[in-house]
Amino acid sequence: MDLLSLRYFRAVARREHISRAAEELRVAQPSVSRTIARLEAELGVPLFDRHGRAIRLNRYGAAFLTRVERALDELDDARREMADAAGLDDGGVAVAAETLLPLTELLAGYRAAHPGVTVRCFQSTPDVMREQLRAREVDFCIASQPLSGPGLGAVRLLHEEVLLVVPAGHPLAVRERVTVAEIAEEPFITTRPGHWQRALLERLFTAIGRRPVISCEGDEPGATHFLVAAGLGIGLMPSLARADLASVPISWLHLDTPDCVRTLSLVRREDSYLTTAAARFRELAVTHFAGRPHHGVPAQGVRQSGGPAGVAYGDL
Repeated sequence: MDLLSLRYFRAVARREHISRAAEELRVAQPSVSRTIARLEAELGVPLFDRHGRAIRLNRYGAAFLTRVERALDELDDARREMADAAGLDDGGVAVAAETLLPLTELLAGYRAAHPGVTVRCFQSTPDVMREQLRAREVDFCIASQPLSGPGLGAVRLLHEEVLLVVPAGHPLAVRERVTVAEIAEEPFITTRPGHWQRALLERLFTAIGRRPVISCEGDEPGATHFLVAAGLGIGLMPSLARADLASVPISWLHLDTPDCVRTLSLVRREDSYLTTAAARFRELAVTHFAGRPHHGVPAQGVRQSGGPAGVAYGDL
């Protein structure tokens, strides 16, 4: 039993597919198959149930995978810690978020301050973020809704009101505040299920016993205001975005409900080694969002512009 065979086993176990594991490992499929067979012979038990070409991790394999992931994670952390302590390289940071548009200033500031650090970004749904954290593919997730899971910790970056946006010529554009019931028949522009805007929209409508009318759904929340301005519907936008959209012909309204908010959090695995590069990113992220003009939930009206469960909040 050697490290290479354990890494082969982990790749196959995660995907339950020999060919995909071989592609990820960039080795020939027969090599992976032989390695798994040798490992099973050494352990004396099958690790997978085989049905034709399909394989499924069995109870022996699941138990073995838990130990293997723990061992390999510790070794990977040890390598990162030694390289970090010795100053062998500037390190790297991998970040996942539901949308990358609000992170451009943060990422630009980080690159300017630490030009030698490698930065990788992923646009991911919350379910994918959990898997990326579990597999240690990312150092941080910037989440707009709770990410539950064992060993995850979060620090709150931003707590803000979410506003309703309507086209400038919409009958509601002269209002400052509306109820959810008043917009029950309005067509909504929103994201696909799984994203925070859609989850919030459905939660607001469930509270009045209705389902929202969806006129357009997609994967990029940053397109919402363009589609609203084009008159295709109305939508939910975080107040953080308002300062950057003053020239867009949309109007911003309060929704008369106390829980129309979002909490932006920086989430990581608490049991993973925090490199110097990652620690500096965390510090900059906290400072960056603390200084944004719409930090917190405003208590008073908004003028119109023309034209978690499972996560412990605290120090990371």
